[in-house]
Amino acid sequence: MTQFSLSNEQLLTEIRTVFDVQSNAITRHSKALGDEYLKALGLIKDCSGRVIVCGMGKSGHIGKKISASLASLGTPSFFLHPGEAFHGDLGMVTKDDLLLLISYSGETDELLKIIPSLQHFGNKIISITGGLNSSLAKNSHVVLDASVEKETCPNNLAPTTSTTLTLVIGDALASVSTLEKGFTPMDFARFHPGGSLGRRLLTFVKNEMRSENLPFVEANTSLTDALFIMTETRTGLALVMKDNELQGVISDGDLRRFLLSGKSINESVASELMNSNPCFISPDARLSEAEEIMREKHIKWLIVSENGKEIQGIIEWGQ
Repeated sequence: MTQFSLSNEQLLTEIRTVFDVQSNAITRHSKALGDEYLKALGLIKDCSGRVIVCGMGKSGHIGKKISASLASLGTPSFFLHPGEAFHGDLGMVTKDDLLLLISYSGETDELLKIIPSLQHFGNKIISITGGLNSSLAKNSHVVLDASVEKETCPNNLAPTTSTTLTLVIGDALASVSTLEKGFTPMDFARFHPGGSLGRRLLTFVKNEMRSENLPFVEANTSLTDALFIMTETRTGLALVMKDNELQGVISDGDLRRFLLSGKSINESVASELMNSNPCFISPDARLSEAEEIMREKHIKWLIVSENGKEIQGIIEWGQ
């Protein structure tokens, strides 16, 4: 094991201090929220263009995350490097855009250089800064306080607590803005088609259902044979059919409860054990709807059918 100059307990104490200092900074600010946040939310809601985020250094890294969060939660946004903006990329900015400028000191030269152009364009500016009397603050329409008592860097120099607080402020703006926009899970899925939520919300049951090698049995099939078919098809399910119509369903849970009751599996048939009123879902329903039913009913499989009689397939939880 690696040998450290400090004891293990000292190292863990220092790590806890980082957590405590940063969480205390967030708590202190949450208790002092005021109208500035409402004004910022108002500017975001009224923005007919994009929310353009700018920042240098660590503020720039945080700004990229804030911009990404805004965009993924329904507020069109992109990050603009202030140095590149001063050398031509201001052409990306339209009069309808809202600027979110980030600088802890409020005196970052690259940011201050683009403010005259933004004022000329007529853009509104929200600033996140610890310098409430800084040049940036004085030239902003809304100022959000990101001042902290100390950074967690041992020398109180590297941005740590301040960047965490700035990120939380950005997350708050991005998250709460969705409430006014009526942003829904379906909207989120459209912006995240590659994610698991996007797949569940945008995919239909018919695209994911199993339609071959289904575990069909007759009403008079012995439970022993039904168990064999359930095992062979790897479903843990038996579909009891008559004249190509579903009569009922036997789950592996039904079988376990049957055996625990002390009854003989060799002397019983499928119709004695089947659930004659099983849950089913349309093939045109979304995968998220199927998962919700299975979650509520505590079942692993769901029958895919328009009328509960003619079987098109089955859908498995978490496939």
